Amino acid sequence: MTEGRQASTANRSGRIRRPKSRRLTAARRRGCLLTAAVLCVAFVRAVAAAPEPSEREATTALTTAQEAYNAAKARYETNATDNAIAWHFACACFDRADAAPTDAGRAAVAQEGIRVCRRLLRQAPELAAAHYYLAMNLGQLARTKTVGALSLVKEMEREWAAARALDRHFDFAGPDRNLGLLFRDAPGVPFSVGSRLKAEQHMQQAVELNPDYPENYLNLIETHLKFKQWEEAAAEDQKLRASLPAARKKLSGPHWLDAWEDWDMRQRSILARLRSHVWKPGGRPVPPLDD
Repeated sequence: MTEGRQASTANRSGRIRRPKSRRLTAARRRGCLLTAAVLCVAFVRAVAAAPEPSEREATTALTTAQEAYNAAKARYETNATDNAIAWHFACACFDRADAAPTDAGRAAVAQEGIRVCRRLLRQAPELAAAHYYLAMNLGQLARTKTVGALSLVKEMEREWAAARALDRHFDFAGPDRNLGLLFRDAPGVPFSVGSRLKAEQHMQQAVELNPDYPENYLNLIETHLKFKQWEEAAAEDQKLRASLPAARKKLSGPHWLDAWEDWDMRQRSILARLRSHVWKPGGRPVPPLDD
């Protein structure tokens, strides 16, 4: 078993997490990707898709991320040649950058994570986690840019594609999931890399690879709704709800609470939209919606 595969297996099990760190919510990760993608269409700042946290939530997130970053950095500084410690530090850099209150602070920590990943890739070019978190930190850096974000987004695409080629299951099919979001939300050619077809293909592949991870289904369903594919959205929602009992048992514990809060909220929103469409005059029929 390769080190990349070991890292992936540990990540999928939920056992290896940053000590004392709250798991980054899916909504905030989506916001990072969307911001990076939208920045490529105009030389203006874009607002992330995820709701802005309250001041108290932001302070708590910053404190938690800083503690995890400090601990990960201390381990890395004494074990810089340990691949697993290195990519976990790059992950902590991403989380710390995400919680940064200023662009300058976000860029500085993201660049640190980028340097760690580039150094790691020189000694372990086939480590999926290194490619994956290089792309994630590039996404944080792109959030701080008005000019030059397009080149970063293209590099994000390349690095996630590299991670996907090495370990498609890493972070619950994270490479396909993130590529799907990037292709869905980015403007199309020639402005950026957006592609509806590629977005749907990668999101469908993420579901097939890890159907017990709700984020994969939710992204696919939300994409169908965005493009008014009502029957497809309803069919995937049925599959999602059938998978939830097992997912709740597998993905349990304090570090999953934020993720489940986000997933439950989005699933309720999806159900409301589908029901609204069913009863809307002229709406096309969709499969029965069970409570």
